[in-house]
Amino acid sequence: MLWVAVAWSLFQLWYASPLPFVFGFGILNDTEARAIHLGFALFLTFLAYPALRSSPRDRVPLLDWVLAAVGGFAGAYLFLFYVQLSGRPGQPTTLDLVTGTVGILLLLEATRRALGLPMVVVACVFIFYTFAGQYMPDVIQHRGASLNKFLNHQWLTTEGVFGIALGVSTSFVFLFVLFGTLLERAGAGNWMMQISIALLGHLRGGPAKVAVVSSALNGVVSGSSVSNVVSGGIFTIPLMKRTGLSGVKAGAIEASASINGQIMPPVMGAAAFLMVEYVGIPYSEIVKHALLPAVFSYLALLYMVHLEAIKVGLKTIPQRPTPARERILRMGLGLSGSVLAVCIVYYGIVAIQAVFGGAAPPVLAIAGVALYVASVWYSSRYPDLALDDPNAPILELPRAWDVTRTGLDFLIPIAVLLWCLMVEQMSPGLSAFWATLSILGIVATRKPLMAVFRNENLAASVRAAWDDLIDGLALGARNMIGIGIATATAGIVVGTITLTGLGLMMTELVEFISGGNVILMLILIAAISLVLGMGIPTTANYILVATLMAPVVVDLGAQAGLPIPLIAVHLFVFYFGIMADITPPVGLAAFAAAAISKEDPIATGFQGAFYSLRTAILPFVFIFNPAMLLIGVDTWPQTIWVATVSLIAILLFSAATMNWFVTKSRLWESAALLLICFTLFRPDWWLNQVSPPYQELPASEFLSAVGQTPADGRINFVVEGVDLMGEDVRKTVNVPLGEPGEPLKRLRDIGLTITQAGDALMISNVAFGSYAKRIGLEVGYDVVAVLRKAEQPSSLIPIGLALAATAGVAGLQFARARKQADRKETGPAR
Repeated sequence: MLWVAVAWSLFQLWYASPLPFVFGFGILNDTEARAIHLGFALFLTFLAYPALRSSPRDRVPLLDWVLAAVGGFAGAYLFLFYVQLSGRPGQPTTLDLVTGTVGILLLLEATRRALGLPMVVVACVFIFYTFAGQYMPDVIQHRGASLNKFLNHQWLTTEGVFGIALGVSTSFVFLFVLFGTLLERAGAGNWMMQISIALLGHLRGGPAKVAVVSSALNGVVSGSSVSNVVSGGIFTIPLMKRTGLSGVKAGAIEASASINGQIMPPVMGAAAFLMVEYVGIPYSEIVKHALLPAVFSYLALLYMVHLEAIKVGLKTIPQRPTPARERILRMGLGLSGSVLAVCIVYYGIVAIQAVFGGAAPPVLAIAGVALYVASVWYSSRYPDLALDDPNAPILELPRAWDVTRTGLDFLIPIAVLLWCLMVEQMSPGLSAFWATLSILGIVATRKPLMAVFRNENLAASVRAAWDDLIDGLALGARNMIGIGIATATAGIVVGTITLTGLGLMMTELVEFISGGNVILMLILIAAISLVLGMGIPTTANYILVATLMAPVVVDLGAQAGLPIPLIAVHLFVFYFGIMADITPPVGLAAFAAAAISKEDPIATGFQGAFYSLRTAILPFVFIFNPAMLLIGVDTWPQTIWVATVSLIAILLFSAATMNWFVTKSRLWESAALLLICFTLFRPDWWLNQVSPPYQELPASEFLSAVGQTPADGRINFVVEGVDLMGEDVRKTVNVPLGEPGEPLKRLRDIGLTITQAGDALMISNVAFGSYAKRIGLEVGYDVVAVLRKAEQPSSLIPIGLALAATAGVAGLQFARARKQADRKETGPAR
């Protein structure tokens, strides 16, 4: 099994690399690659996951070997017979149908083993719906499908199992999981943990703050909440308990911090890569939109941990005595040195590209190798970091630089990933390939280079590095089994939706249940995400809810006159999908943390869910205030203003939920903080009560408004027409526009063709898969108005009043806290 897992990792590296095109060998299309990917996943599932609790653990039963072989064949069937299948589309043979039947049955069994029964139940419900459509209630009724049509749709096309979800798992997700696994194998996880301890351990509640920061650092390269809990919690949870925090709260803080690893750019959870396909924007744009909410969520948790430490009276970890002047000097040198290093690297790369042009890549590679060797040489002068012993007594904290200098080379693959993703804007798959290639080089050479520089046994170091390399490749594949199976099974659900037309029916159903109220609709979708997430992984949860509900939210929001950006809806679904990992009764992250803290998992889950309220509120905020996603924020001053106001708001929300600001809050003070928080998040709500936010202009000014919209700006307009169900609709939509240019061309670039007849404007074409199609625009709709921002009172008025009220509450609490301190000093009156 080890070498099969290694082979899977090597295949994914080959597929993501430019080598097939360089050598003209092993070039695969998306369908073939997805089939091989699923074949590996099915094969390894039956070897890695026993069928029953009573199954042997010391060997793989013969039946499992047989199931693995058959599953591997069925999964790879589209690759093995691609030419024959492409020659007879929609005409399956008996072998095709038998393979499809066996493949779906084995996929469901693999899902049961790897992910549990709930995901199987969800898939079976949708399969049942496919065949029993004519017996369903009117609102979701359809004609039903034959077995042949079902099997052809689900297993022999890219509409079902081999659809977009499995494609993203194949193209992007595997390499990011492998990258994170190899980075952990190289020792970067422990290095990040020790840096967090050195920086924050001396603060009140320091170990809990270490858990938050280390989870954020892990979230930069890892997209799994449970793996974050397990890798970081074994150190931070015992450390928190040793400083006086209860086991339940220690586990809850670690779980709450770890689930946010999936929303922390640049390597978010696997579902984030699916957004590239579902939303139709580059991954770098998704990272930009997701950055502020993720950072705010972590900063809010740090603040909650600080308030918890004050309430409980936590002790600090002893720190080496250092004069204040020296501490300030060290901090200043650390910050300025970090900024200087980033600037040198950035402008150095830009200069090399400018000087060498097309020859820059090999020059940069040589420079990178030289920098890596120099970093390892410098690190070799100091002892390796030891793993923290959770049961050891608390001694004193190391200095941050003493820890940082032992692993400077770990920053290189992270820098490669960030550069490729954010600066060069390569595809996620290619970015992950180059980053993974760099960490492979580090795993293979770091120990031998250390041995050379330290005059140690080179042969033993080479063997250890080889073992780490093979184990890292195998473990990366092992960690991908569940994701590969989950995306394939979710494909059954997506295939059912496309086969039966369920997506169109859901719009009517949700509109009926919510009465067209956007808030009720969002609460309903959040609840659905939480319930589904209790039994299925985040990725599958996102696929299900985003496929069913995201178009519904955009459509109903548009009909209600609220143009909701598509990315905001998908991030909303994503956030509540990860919240399910901590929500009782089945919160996987909470269960993992409770296993380490040896406390009740349900109590840990409830406490963690309470700490995660600050994450749950953010999706509702950015649905109604997209500026938090940097939508419509074009300049640095605007960005700083939005970030500052939003940060104050989320911190005040945290203080209100903790019932502690300067001191313990009274009920009315917590209520006041919540109202202040709402005002800072939504100052426009108060302004809209005074004057309308938009001025409706006639359709004749639409093209002029498109031409005047700045580069990468957005425009709101109103359309009317008849939908596919024959109903009259009126929608307010929000679309992004690219580079400045001729208005009709700018619209065609987003998939929208407009025909002009006098003052009348009609949509004559909507490109398949375009942004315009995704937000529900259809051929035949008329553009009836364009919305221009109306003159309103300044948002500084409600924000200023809110900040003044904050100062008032803080002043009252400071006075009360001073009185309480005076009473303690003087003692009780006699």
